[in-house]
Amino acid sequence: MFYVFSYTPVITDTEAAPHKMDLQLTAGIIHQVDILFQNGCNHEEFVKVYDGSHQIWPSNVQEKLRGNATVISFREFYKLGKGTNKLVAEFWTTLSEDFKEVIIQI
Repeated sequence: MFYVFSYTPVITDTEAAPHKMDLQLTAGIIHQVDILFQNGCNHEEFVKVYDGSHQIWPSNVQEKLRGNATVISFREFYKLGKGTNKLVAEFWTTLSEDFKEVIIQI
């Protein structure tokens, strides 16, 4: 299966109050993750992904994913149990204008 989720942050999406997006997935194993930051994100649009209260990407919980005209792409072996599974992506920005779409592909 292949999933695509996208979001364009807005000025009210701050680190203290990020936009939370449910990533609904079916059972299986995640083998590949791509996070695409458009040109103009300027390392000022950020993403973290959680499974419940556990941050899974990036693995070091004090950090966040960010980039500019960048695809962060990595191989994974993350097992999702039977039934419907929900990961949660948090998006926020420090930009004040000209927000860019961030795309998550699983």
